[in-house]
Amino acid sequence: MTPESVDQLKKLGYECAIETGAGAAAGFSDAAYAAAGVEVLPSAEALYAASDIIAKVRPPSEAEVGLLTADKTLISFFYPVANEALMEAAKATGASVIAMDMVPRISRAQKMDALSSMANIAGYRAVIEAGNNFGRFFTGQVTAAGKVPPAKVLVVGAGVAGLAAIGTSTSLGAITYAFDVRPEVAEQIESMGAEFVYLEFDEAAQDGAATGGYAAPSSPEFREAQLAKFRELAPEIDIVITTALIPNRDAPILWTKDMVEMMKPGSVIVDLAAERGGNCELTIPDERIVTDNGVTIVGYTDFPSRMAAQSSTLYGNNIRHMMFDLTPEKDGQVNHNMEDDVIRGATITHDGAITFPPPPPKIQAIAAKPKAEPAKVLTREEQLALEKAEFKAQTRQQVTLLVVGAVLLLGVGLVAPASFMQHFIVFVLSVFVGFQVIWGVSHALHTPLMAVTNAISSIIILGALMQIGSGSFLVILLAALSVFMAAINIFGGFLVTRRMLAMFQKS
Repeated sequence: MTPESVDQLKKLGYECAIETGAGAAAGFSDAAYAAAGVEVLPSAEALYAASDIIAKVRPPSEAEVGLLTADKTLISFFYPVANEALMEAAKATGASVIAMDMVPRISRAQKMDALSSMANIAGYRAVIEAGNNFGRFFTGQVTAAGKVPPAKVLVVGAGVAGLAAIGTSTSLGAITYAFDVRPEVAEQIESMGAEFVYLEFDEAAQDGAATGGYAAPSSPEFREAQLAKFRELAPEIDIVITTALIPNRDAPILWTKDMVEMMKPGSVIVDLAAERGGNCELTIPDERIVTDNGVTIVGYTDFPSRMAAQSSTLYGNNIRHMMFDLTPEKDGQVNHNMEDDVIRGATITHDGAITFPPPPPKIQAIAAKPKAEPAKVLTREEQLALEKAEFKAQTRQQVTLLVVGAVLLLGVGLVAPASFMQHFIVFVLSVFVGFQVIWGVSHALHTPLMAVTNAISSIIILGALMQIGSGSFLVILLAALSVFMAAINIFGGFLVTRRMLAMFQKS
């Protein structure tokens, strides 16, 4: 809870309390909470006793689980796979436990996705830590004192943390490369200014759609191809940021000892998977080490805590949104609806039973896009041959049309009077010229084309007005219809043009 989120919780009908000193490390004082109308209690025990719903960050201790009762709800990170005994203890109390790390990764649950919130911060902070240990510029510079080349950064894994790292790295001016086993994220990477590292390997299993937005485990063959690509890149890369994690598994080793030895002295590796063992073979969790060849490996596991104010604000918002879903009537009473995909997915114990693991989400997190076939690059000779063939085909078509047209005109001229042929030839040429003028214009130029169509319509309406005085009823009728239709075209064209121009004028 932050002082900002208190008002929203009160609007849901709740009274708020906090343990004394809980927000101090994040810059939120007890006085700020008191000013927001929060009751400040002296200890965690007092808080558990006084509260119906308890929200915290880390998984509860055994002592804290012992303070739960059947009428209480606990909301926190829990990691149920690694804390089975703790989950059993929570079940015995009868309390409802919601694990924020189990919120399903579907669109509707993004506002409650605390893993993404914290991963976003971790990705940003990883680049800042890398820059702090790198000791050189990210961006290239040309100065009177000499030329400074830009840093080369490789981000392994393009999930939330990876994309945050890519965005931060490119904004600092580094040449950024990124790799992910899911080819559908290539467009996201390239849209952020980084270069996607393609791997020539066809593996259908690399689809995050059915795994909640995470990458699936790779085959041994794919892994070998992946490591070979990293060995190729290692000597040129200054900073490596690894973010690859698969839920409920140890982190895969992606940056081996020999790759570290290939890197230049002064290079930096920031391992965001250190908490699960690390993606780098030499990572030591919670430590920063320097190898014999001068490569710094950062294995901190508390990157979000190193930006405590920001992390607390975002996590407080995640909790607030979860409470919003738990309180649909805004009456201060929890409605633990197990038919709701989000609530069901995040709940691990309820009504004295363990509800983990949850059923898979009904909506896939990512819709995989089919991989487009790369366009074939033609040689100079092939390009010339293609252009020559197209020119011959176009010439043949035009000659055929001219011959057919000439034959038809000749046939009409044999039976029609000379006065008719004079007007008929003008009509045919007008149709031909009009077709060439309008049909050859691209769709992007249709609005400027209004001026041309208005000019043509003006000629038509003038000709029709001159024929209205004819003695033939049929000619008068056709002229009147021409005036009517041409007038609609003229006025409509001016109206549309005026509306288009108005879009570019200041009101």
